[in-house]
Amino acid sequence: MAVGKRYKAARENINRDKLYPLTEAVAMVKEHSSAKFDETIEVALNLGVDPRHADQMVRGVINLPNGTGRTVRVAVFAKDDKAEEAKAAGADIVGAQDLMADVQAGKINFDRCIATPDMMPLVGRLGKVLGPRNLMPNPKTGTVTMDVASAVKAAKGGSVEFRVEKAGIIQAGIGKASFGADALEENIRALTDAVVKARPTGAKGTFLQRVAISSTMGPGIKVDPASMTE
Repeated sequence: MAVGKRYKAARENINRDKLYPLTEAVAMVKEHSSAKFDETIEVALNLGVDPRHADQMVRGVINLPNGTGRTVRVAVFAKDDKAEEAKAAGADIVGAQDLMADVQAGKINFDRCIATPDMMPLVGRLGKVLGPRNLMPNPKTGTVTMDVASAVKAAKGGSVEFRVEKAGIIQAGIGKASFGADALEENIRALTDAVVKARPTGAKGTFLQRVAISSTMGPGIKVDPASMTE
């Protein structure tokens, strides 16, 4: 397949054992992004934590300075005036019991979920559905709030929620291949800075252990963690 050949050729130009400075790594990722669509640029951060322990959980939200380049569909659990505020701010889906019924029926046509505090007893019943998809609203990420208008605009404008996975890894899309190298680098640094600032009290030793970036169809490139804070 043509994609396979491109991927193989890209890998041959990358030293799998080398840790590249961030600026060089970003340039290489852009160079090897040759798909016919605008590939997403993703970053993976390996952290020195065990998220099975409550005091080692890492999560938060960051408004990327240059946005993500993707269209984010936002659902809001709200009613009355707050529902109208959410609609006016650009929310794609707004509801209460009706939205809960849709989610229970498997109709999850959104990428971000926001709720007003009074809706959380209702939303809480959807934990087994929304939780595994990282869609559960949470006050720590600003998705449980009375200021639904600001939350919707942030989600639409390029905010990224991050949460460490079981293996101690955070993965996030930070832009598109069509972005300039400076914009991608700025977004990566912003995300990394937010993650480092969210270091939990239970984390011991080296917190940011490994970093890699890649495009949707391209190979991963290892980044020197020391270059992330230069």
